[in-house]
Amino acid sequence: MSISTDAVGQTAQPDITLSVRQTFGLDSDMTVPAYSKPTDHVPDMDEAYRFDHDTTLAILAGFAYNRRVLIQGYHGTGKSTHIEQVAARLNWPCIRINLDSHISRIDLLGKDAIVLRDGLQVTEYREGLLPWALQHACALVFDEYDAGRPDVMFVIQRVLEVEGKLTLLDQNRVIRPHPAFRLFATANTIGLGDTSGLYHGTQQINQGQMDRWNIVATLNYLPHDAEVEIVTAKLGLTSEAEQTKVSAMVRLADLTRQGFIAGDISTVMSPRTVITWAENEKIFGDTAFAFRMTFLNKCDELERPTVAEYYQRCFGTELPETGVRSPLA
Repeated sequence: MSISTDAVGQTAQPDITLSVRQTFGLDSDMTVPAYSKPTDHVPDMDEAYRFDHDTTLAILAGFAYNRRVLIQGYHGTGKSTHIEQVAARLNWPCIRINLDSHISRIDLLGKDAIVLRDGLQVTEYREGLLPWALQHACALVFDEYDAGRPDVMFVIQRVLEVEGKLTLLDQNRVIRPHPAFRLFATANTIGLGDTSGLYHGTQQINQGQMDRWNIVATLNYLPHDAEVEIVTAKLGLTSEAEQTKVSAMVRLADLTRQGFIAGDISTVMSPRTVITWAENEKIFGDTAFAFRMTFLNKCDELERPTVAEYYQRCFGTELPETGVRSPLA
């Protein structure tokens, strides 16, 4: 018997069931449908990835029960990566769309395009990514959801309901969602706009639309020891000296996050930045120089003394940006 596949190369319906306890190490009896084989649209798996308990359960509920899941949190906490790593273990195709200010209604729904056919120019309708994803077995993730334009948000509102059909007025066609279509989103705010001054460009989200998100999860930065474990595992660092240095790096990252939340600085170190710093330190053989190349040069010039002070507090070494001159020998 042949098994039908769709345009993302995946079987029409999940063909296996996984235990959440065995696959993700969570204390839960939940089982979740999955695919036995990956395809090109399945994200790459990060074996060292550490899952947050509440966020992972929320995402898994989205996959298992077709819930619409919104994940909110500061940038750098790994909101989008969390969804991708869950999808990677389920072999579920996953597509991300960044809702920046340049994404328009036409980009999502589709438009007429002039194509060459049999030597003649003809006008042909080209579907956008939203109707395409809606018809296939895939998880669609809207990044920066609270930065989307109002006209775009109302397009998305049509498909937020599980049975929500998408009407293409230009085509006089109604699209029914694929049984294995899933919808997720990530946001820095919770639909109330930028009340803190940290995320310029975010919009208030219509409360009628917020009400259509079945599950809303909040993802914060990892605990210190957990992040140290991730970085050391990712880079294969085993010696006590290496782990002590990584601990100091993560402590500095914690200080940038506290400063960011307090409004002292506008740039924050994510776990990815810490990993990159540790990788660059191996390349340059100089912790301070690698820090400058990895993070300090990205900061506003007026904020660099503050960040350099964080470095001094964690490593006991002055950087020129602190404005403190070391005594001459």
